[in-house]
Amino acid sequence: MMKLKVYADRMSQPSRAVLIFCKVNGIDFEEIKIELSKRQHLSPEFHAINPFKKVPAIVDGRFKLFESHAILIYLACAFPGVADHWYPSDISRRARIQSVLDWHHLNLRPGAASYVLNTVLAPLLGRQLNQQAAAEAEKVLISSLSTIENIWLKGNGRYLLGGLRPSIADLSLVCEIMQLELLDEKDRDRILGPHKKVQQWIESTKNATRPHFDEVHNVLYKLKTKLSVQQSKQADSVMEPRIKTPLTSKL
Repeated sequence: MMKLKVYADRMSQPSRAVLIFCKVNGIDFEEIKIELSKRQHLSPEFHAINPFKKVPAIVDGRFKLFESHAILIYLACAFPGVADHWYPSDISRRARIQSVLDWHHLNLRPGAASYVLNTVLAPLLGRQLNQQAAAEAEKVLISSLSTIENIWLKGNGRYLLGGLRPSIADLSLVCEIMQLELLDEKDRDRILGPHKKVQQWIESTKNATRPHFDEVHNVLYKLKTKLSVQQSKQADSVMEPRIKTPLTSKL
């Protein structure tokens, strides 16, 4: 039997969700790296797997699938040994999980992705920062975090929809929010700080999926360190001319 192939870039938040899910559930798979920064997603080979040229995508035997939520549902149903809490057999719980995933695509995802792109990532991708787009995305992001806090985390459970164990919705949404790690501390605290339930939920989801959560997110932590070093160098270069300018005394 052919091994499942997962085409992913760990810088992509939906890719991380699929990789973590496979690792946590002991699914035997081959990770095939598609580096977006090197435009590998535009190759004819990858186009044959996903005509939309986006990651993640999977190939399971002759079956090809793209769109991360569809992939997570397929993996939860197709592979034996996946715990029921990820995508419960109960139809009403499944429907509620699906409602969160549908909401995510039009709210949290565009808010978080556009905000991080236009405050941090654009120069790394050879694009200009767009302050207006960042301001608009920030409103969507903050509104989405409030919705998660006041609607999806309304119950007493640790996870979305009041669950005591994580579902594929928890994993997908937390991987999305993890992009905010790339912001400077002040920005990140301003956005996430007021949402205490969201912070607790993120920690619960990390703890439930360790050590795989940290291992797959390592690429993000490394980039954060690199960006911090760049920012401190820029700050130093701004200060240096002031330090080197000799003081002139008035006669």
